[in-house]
Amino acid sequence: MQVTIFGAGYVGLVTGVVLAELGHRVTVIEVVAEKVQSIRQGTSPIYEHGLDAMLTRVLASGNFQVTDTSEGVVESADVIFIAVGTPPLASGEADLRYVRQAALAIGHGLGSRKRQVVVNKATVPIGSANQVEVWIEDGFDGKPAEDVYTVASNPEFLREGTAIYDTLYPDRIVLGADRSWALEQLKALYRPILDQTFSPPPEVMRPRGLSAVALVETDRISAEMIKYAANAFLATKISFANEIANICERVGADVIEVSRGIGLDRRIGDRFLNAGAGWGGSCFGKDLSALIYTAEEYGYHPQLLQSTVSVNRDQRHRIVSRLQNALKTIKGRRVAIWGLAFKPGTDDLRDAPSLTVIAELSRLGARIHVYDPVAMPTLKRDYPELEVVYANGAIEALAGAEALIVLTEWPAFSQIGLDQIAQALSRPILIDGRNLWTPGAARAAGLDYHGVGRS
Repeated sequence: MQVTIFGAGYVGLVTGVVLAELGHRVTVIEVVAEKVQSIRQGTSPIYEHGLDAMLTRVLASGNFQVTDTSEGVVESADVIFIAVGTPPLASGEADLRYVRQAALAIGHGLGSRKRQVVVNKATVPIGSANQVEVWIEDGFDGKPAEDVYTVASNPEFLREGTAIYDTLYPDRIVLGADRSWALEQLKALYRPILDQTFSPPPEVMRPRGLSAVALVETDRISAEMIKYAANAFLATKISFANEIANICERVGADVIEVSRGIGLDRRIGDRFLNAGAGWGGSCFGKDLSALIYTAEEYGYHPQLLQSTVSVNRDQRHRIVSRLQNALKTIKGRRVAIWGLAFKPGTDDLRDAPSLTVIAELSRLGARIHVYDPVAMPTLKRDYPELEVVYANGAIEALAGAEALIVLTEWPAFSQIGLDQIAQALSRPILIDGRNLWTPGAARAAGLDYHGVGRS
């Protein structure tokens, strides 16, 4: 199929490269010149495992191209994805200005010779499919509205760091459309993934035993709600684990053991029960805010969702409180931070706990040395106002520091010896915001250890 995608962010670029790998002919529209140049050279502007190699391959095959204009690439498309950013406004409402720009361009470029499906791939508020239809018609420029296109919803469920894997081997594909022909067109697009008939790329092999992917066919509004409900539940599960961790600390229980015990219950499951510094990233906070905003628009007060946000916000400040309890006075103290990205496997700093902790420590007068194996260039570029010292390595960041705070669970950190950490610090204080080590082992190495939910 001919596929056009608006937006070369995480969702748009990964979706485009994977569809091109499967044999579709994909054109991605991106207005940021630096991104366009980078992609054309085979270098992804985002850090994602396997993406550069796959991008180079699909560029060479001729199945993938990137452009900075929509002229001439909308009319020929069978499927048009809108995968632009929808950042939150101060009110919590999603900012749809980029969705509107894409919809207007689509309306201007739509043809009338074949049926075309316009797909909301970005996470958009409930009812946005209807809104996008209106904006597309606004872009018609006097042309009659032909009954040859429709807007569908196909929410993404990608995890940064495993986005290619999640695209090729998803738990499910959700398709929401009000026209049967649109559903058939989208099922044809995804047929290789649904039936797992493609040859796995060397970067991301197929999990053993996977022979088919579940398909959810529904209406557009329900599809939009599925995305919000999924992210809200996962965020709530993490906040629940952190709430339990805070109680564990007070009663002397170990949250790792508690999480393992409850996670074995099939009704609960063991995923997203890791207590720590809280969740971050581009999805959970934004989607919760948008869902809360939508609920309140309809006169409903979503207390559980609001509590989920509050617990997560407080959890970040508890990291700083742990340091205050250990150091007493923070002003003028040198503090090391390992981990800036909101999770391992990515350089994404959007809503990362590290930003909250760094800002709070700076306000309290600490001297902050940071190390992250991937995300330091992103912090330098996007947050130049933050006063931090960038270390060339994890151990270098500890030199002269009176405490270490771990905020991202990069595997390389847990491989560093606890004795080595204790020797490198001027005072052996370890605030383990991701519970990478056991309290007994850390204290045996001479560290003043403070985990989350562990005594």
